[in-house]
Amino acid sequence: MDNVTDALIPDEGPVTRLSWPKVLTDPGARVRGQFAPDGVPDFLIGEAGFSALVRFEKNGRERTLLFDTGVSPTGVVENMRRLGLSLGDVEVIVLSHGHWDHVTGMEGVAKTLGRAGLPVMIHPEFWSRRRIRFPGLDPAELPATSRSALEGAGFEIVEEQQPSFLLDGSVLITGEVDRTTEFETGFHGHEARRGDGWQPDPLILDDQALVLRLRGGGLLVLSGCGHAGIVNTVRYAQKLTGRSEIAAIIGGFHLSGPMFEPVIAPTVRAFDELAPALLVPAHCTGWRAVHQLAGRFPEAFVQCTVGTTVELLGSAEAE
Repeated sequence: MDNVTDALIPDEGPVTRLSWPKVLTDPGARVRGQFAPDGVPDFLIGEAGFSALVRFEKNGRERTLLFDTGVSPTGVVENMRRLGLSLGDVEVIVLSHGHWDHVTGMEGVAKTLGRAGLPVMIHPEFWSRRRIRFPGLDPAELPATSRSALEGAGFEIVEEQQPSFLLDGSVLITGEVDRTTEFETGFHGHEARRGDGWQPDPLILDDQALVLRLRGGGLLVLSGCGHAGIVNTVRYAQKLTGRSEIAAIIGGFHLSGPMFEPVIAPTVRAFDELAPALLVPAHCTGWRAVHQLAGRFPEAFVQCTVGTTVELLGSAEAE
């Protein structure tokens, strides 16, 4: 799931996509349900949220997890149907943070799976009630998820503040990310309910990322929104693993809008040092940041759209 949809965008390097040309010329598309009854392609849903299905191989065995679930109850499960993917393969769900545009799709996942007892990995701050308060505007509370709702739907909640490994040590979840850069100072105007009142919550401490170390190919860092700062996040992944080579940075970098646009330039400069082999900014990165990253790193940059599949060589390697 991603904010951007493009039914004509072609495949590119390690990236493949479901496009109208493919669906229209594929004899099996009707069997897989990629056409509506009137013959029009039943295309993927784009929405202002994020979700990624992560598959990797370790010791000859394929493992699957779901990272975030999008902003609507049915968007992600509908896209999985249209892509011919099954939630039954998912072994664990990782939620990058508690904001609704990454979590609301859990409703559709629960209805599809039933009470499967699937583990859901979160940071303890995930449950915080939050609101946005900008000068001149009334405060707006954000939709929140309750423990009782998720457990009532049959999920097993796993809370971890510290880094942790999943799936036999194959996947690293960063937990709370160290904040080390001078320019990634958080989401000002973002507040959390503490006790009887609202307090500033610019750091959004539950923001966490997923890290894979590819055999012979460096680190893959997958970010939901990157509220911790995408540079902070990647540097923290390097610190945790002791590895410096970056195979790919994928996901939301949260550089959209006037508040975050001053952070674009130092972020681009920092990426010179990080030198990712593949760069796939998505979701909340914002068009100004996307254009600057594409211009600075033309060989690494790939435009993300809903349904984008990134296939990197090299199986996952445990630390």
